[in-house]
Amino acid sequence: MKMQGRMMGGSLYIYLSGELDEHSVSEVREAADRLIDECAGLSRAVFNLAGVKFMDSTGIGFLIGRYRRLKKYNMDMYLENPDVNADKILSLSGVYAIMPKLQESV
Repeated sequence: MKMQGRMMGGSLYIYLSGELDEHSVSEVREAADRLIDECAGLSRAVFNLAGVKFMDSTGIGFLIGRYRRLKKYNMDMYLENPDVNADKILSLSGVYAIMPKLQESV
């Protein structure tokens, strides 16, 4: 699992690629939390999932954990570009109710 982040126009963009599962999530969790802490005060965070080829319940837990951390800073969280399989998991789990899917990439 790889993660890249960048700030653009009041938003934090986090790009994830690889497999978001129990074997890879710990290293990405620490990096994402560090980046969120550094960017406190921005209006929102957008997690781009285009590069995520596999995600299980641990991946959902990762996203919910980042959502909670962002809420401490009053930042909104959005998801964009999930592949078909991740989109199905996110839809069925109800994640989109708290972190909406953006229809177009920014």
